[in-house]
Amino acid sequence: MKVMFVTNEYPPYIYGGAGVHVEYLSKELAKLMDVEVRSFHDQHYQDGSLTVNGRVPDASLFKECPKELTSPLKALYEGLAFAGENMTADIAHCHTWYAHFAGILAKMLYGIPLVVTVHSLEPLRPWKREQLGRGYDVSSWVEKTALEMADAVIAVSQSTKDDVLRLFPKIDPAKVSIIYNGIDVDQYKETDDTAVLQKYGIRTDKPYVLFVGRMTRQKGLLYLLKAASKLDPDAQLVLCAGDADTPEMKAELEGLVASLKQIRSGVVWIPEMVSREDAIALYSQAAVFCCPSIYEPFGIINLEAMACGTPVVASAVGGIKEVVVNGETGYLVDPDLSDVFPHDPKDGDDFAARLAEKINVLIRDPALAKKMGQAGRLRVEKHFSWQSIALQTKELYAKLIEANKK
Repeated sequence: MKVMFVTNEYPPYIYGGAGVHVEYLSKELAKLMDVEVRSFHDQHYQDGSLTVNGRVPDASLFKECPKELTSPLKALYEGLAFAGENMTADIAHCHTWYAHFAGILAKMLYGIPLVVTVHSLEPLRPWKREQLGRGYDVSSWVEKTALEMADAVIAVSQSTKDDVLRLFPKIDPAKVSIIYNGIDVDQYKETDDTAVLQKYGIRTDKPYVLFVGRMTRQKGLLYLLKAASKLDPDAQLVLCAGDADTPEMKAELEGLVASLKQIRSGVVWIPEMVSREDAIALYSQAAVFCCPSIYEPFGIINLEAMACGTPVVASAVGGIKEVVVNGETGYLVDPDLSDVFPHDPKDGDDFAARLAEKINVLIRDPALAKKMGQAGRLRVEKHFSWQSIALQTKELYAKLIEANKK
């Protein structure tokens, strides 16, 4: 059996949870079958049964078009290029809308069964229009077409499956399976290394609240910054923030951080996605991890924190509710989202205040925080191993291959 992954993200070019998912699942599946990864970057190597073939599109092809359209046009171009390079696989498995056009062509031109993993859904991310302009219509169209054509759809949570069936009623519920994201529990585990704190200027004698994520509306960083004014004075706030969707978003959040630093001490801004080793150390030493997302199909970032023995305070949205157990591994806070665009909390200040309240509970009670952190680690070990996820995925592939023979 051979599967071909198509993905925009693959090491060392990883920007979010989807990239982490593809990295670990491809390596675990390679223990069970041949895996070829076709990525939108410059990687070319083979490691046993795992082959990685990257492509870098010719940027000069898009130099005359508006900047916001380059991303969707590159995705379509890459899909055509991958199809032109022959596709010899039993299954085409695509991750995120960037890769879906390649999967559509694999099914139409080569007769390969198509599997799509839903890491997010474009209709639930309307703020992406700020980044893509009219390209958002293209990403939405490609996603809808791929999902409706797919032989199987993998949802990373029950919440995501519900969203798929609600937004795309033409899809047969029988072809949508739930296979959770996972975590490498041997790699992500608590460490007592405090050198990383000195590296980033974090005090070792005071607790800190940690945020890790991109600067996007989806990740809800704005509400954590609002909550910061209500955190205990001794609590530090460590913000490990990666790329922003737009220059405007970056400027807005950086301005808020600068203002926050003027009214309280202990605000540490790390304007980059740190190495995995540093991230594990930051998780391990944090008193609380906060995930204030307003949209999160799964929230692999919470698994990472829990695996490192850190309690989580997170929004009660999407797949997060299937990962974090309220009152056991941390606390869930309902953002009470609006039903109309842009689907922000109806009362952002109230949401921020309730985030701060739950964070303060754990800051003030280290014994409770430790207990919840330990419970989180046990939950991760029991329910979210990549070995189990790979076996579930292989079983799905086998059923599709058999059905394709008939």
